Amino acid sequence: MSPDSTENNFEGPIASSYDLINLISPNTISIAKRIGEIVSSLNPKEEIVGFEIGCGTGICTVELLKKRDKIKITAIDSSSDMLDQARKNLGDEIKKGRLSIVETDALTALIKTPSSSMDFVASNFTIHNFDGEYRIDVLTEIMRVLKAGGLFINGDRYASDDKLSQLADTQKTISRLFKVFRKINRIDLLEEWILHLMRDESPSHIMYLTHSIGQLKELGFSDYFIDFRDGTDTLIIIHKP
Repeated sequence: MSPDSTENNFEGPIASSYDLINLISPNTISIAKRIGEIVSSLNPKEEIVGFEIGCGTGICTVELLKKRDKIKITAIDSSSDMLDQARKNLGDEIKKGRLSIVETDALTALIKTPSSSMDFVASNFTIHNFDGEYRIDVLTEIMRVLKAGGLFINGDRYASDDKLSQLADTQKTISRLFKVFRKINRIDLLEEWILHLMRDESPSHIMYLTHSIGQLKELGFSDYFIDFRDGTDTLIIIHKP
């Protein structure tokens, strides 16, 4: 699938309100911190090289950098609005040469990345935004660019296999959005975030947990571990053999 067929949902109102993510989706923050902790333990005496998909404003990038001294990261995102914030937040790390930020889509960036060159690939609430076919292409490339023994660490929305449980979680999320935006008097943003959620739940985008793990295994990943799960919010760690 062409990278141009992906849709950027993180421009305009969504991007400008992303600093409210701790209210909109608190697990985004806690999972980012956990990703940083996991990466900090990789080959502790060596410099490691990693790739972050969908760095956004740098929420997870910050955690990766502050928890590990010997690290170099290529962080990509297709939203210029989000990356303007990331470059402002992480300018010092860019100057030190520990971080490179690239405005591009995930598949294009991964295709340009040498095989077996990355100790880890991390993503935090990005891959669920991809169309299902494009997502498989991205996961295939992640497998290729990882070194043997490398980690794919993905914090994301993995839907419950039970449709009624998934519906209940969606209703709970919508209820929380209403409460958050009413409390801060930003009802103008409510429509944007609900439309975004509905796109996540659409047949072309929704990631059911068991099916998604099966896809990763079919691509050759092994030894998966669910480190965190709260509703759909999930952190999966999986290895390239």
